Amino acid sequence: MGCTLSSQANNVSDKVLGSNPASKAKNQSNTSSSTSSASLTPDQIVAALQERGWQAEIVTEFSLLNEMVDVDPQGILKCVDGRGSDNTQFCGPKMPGGIYAIAHNRGVTTLEGLKQITKEVASKGHLPSVHGDHSSDMLGCGFFKLWVTGRFDDMGYPRPQFDADQGANAVKDAGGIIEMHHGSHTEKVVYINLLANKTLEPNENDQRFIVDGWAADKFGLDVPKFLIAAAATVEMLGGPKNAKIVVPSITPPQIVSALRGRGWKASIVKASTMSSELKRVDPQGILKCVDGRGSDNTQFGGPKMPGGIYAIAHNRGVTTLEGLKDITREVASKGHVPSVHGDHSSDMLGCGFFKLWLTGRFDDMGYPRPEFDADQGALAVRAAGGVIEMHHGSHEEKVVYINLVSGMTLEPNEHDQRFIVDGWAASKFGLDVVKFLVAAAATVEMLGGPKKAKIVIP
Repeated sequence: MGCTLSSQANNVSDKVLGSNPASKAKNQSNTSSSTSSASLTPDQIVAALQERGWQAEIVTEFSLLNEMVDVDPQGILKCVDGRGSDNTQFCGPKMPGGIYAIAHNRGVTTLEGLKQITKEVASKGHLPSVHGDHSSDMLGCGFFKLWVTGRFDDMGYPRPQFDADQGANAVKDAGGIIEMHHGSHTEKVVYINLLANKTLEPNENDQRFIVDGWAADKFGLDVPKFLIAAAATVEMLGGPKNAKIVVPSITPPQIVSALRGRGWKASIVKASTMSSELKRVDPQGILKCVDGRGSDNTQFGGPKMPGGIYAIAHNRGVTTLEGLKDITREVASKGHVPSVHGDHSSDMLGCGFFKLWLTGRFDDMGYPRPEFDADQGALAVRAAGGVIEMHHGSHEEKVVYINLVSGMTLEPNEHDQRFIVDGWAASKFGLDVVKFLVAAAATVEMLGGPKKAKIVIP
């Protein structure tokens, strides 16, 4: 989850983010080639911003649970600007100047190049946009105005060979959207969001700059330069030097380390190496158990959690049938088909996760047992609109996939079995992610499954 985070950017405060928009510009320019493939850890971002005189801190997704949203293909890839807009499709990624950020980072200065970027953004599942405002027309985008008037010259960025109106027309001609902002800037904070495929939405009555750092990585940009430009833009426009770096509650290396501490073999794999297998979550797919066996329900395009929706109840300490019904309805309201399962040999006790929970195997981890049996749980889920699936065959899983790519999943294959745990789904339902992952690992262990994991990251 988030930008590609590594420890490659050494001495980042001096070599990458400088001390102000103009100072060390030559140093920034000279180091750009050596850092273009490097990425930054959240701690390095904080340290570098603090050296520029900012207040900066790391916050986890839990502090923004009611505000983080999934990126929607109908949302515009828009500017980080926190003001109001005539276009309220706010659930796309946020970058300085909208798609101008991509052109700026790559050194693209022509209208033809801008049109190509517009088409590229659309091809990658977003609605490309640039903006103006009601007082300055298309020069109402502060980022573009800084760029076209040469404020980035000493940082090595060539100026665009077009004005604001020409740029907007080119974007529109290539299929993009022009939005118009209104009101004054009253942003109080800059959010730098590192959770891939997640974003925040602007609120003109409580303004904030929103920079989706992960989006720079998605478009193959130089991430340090992207963050330099974002910080410099805020500074030059007189914005708040106050940043919150949004990170997942647990990082992929921490997951690997924790699993190895339990005697597992664990490694991190990039989503790009599994592009033929990762599927976008389908609203028609059931939110189902991580179980790798075959099923009488082949709508496998939903998220995977231990025991299906039982994982949510277990994590929250919900033990009543009424609470289970409420969770069933909640899952449906969030765009998924809720389910639990049994199997053809043990009926509704064929779900190993539920059986462990019911029989007290999680007692020493502090989880209260359910106040209902397997049949009662299944009937409650069905009565609240959920689905009951029945698995068949024996467990032959060879590996556990812990998928952290938001909005994506893998599908089970009964002939080449694997456990599939969609870790991002725990965040979507406001669960304690660490407890969720520990419970998933413990379940595999207690059921005699493979202590081998692959952590899938963007």
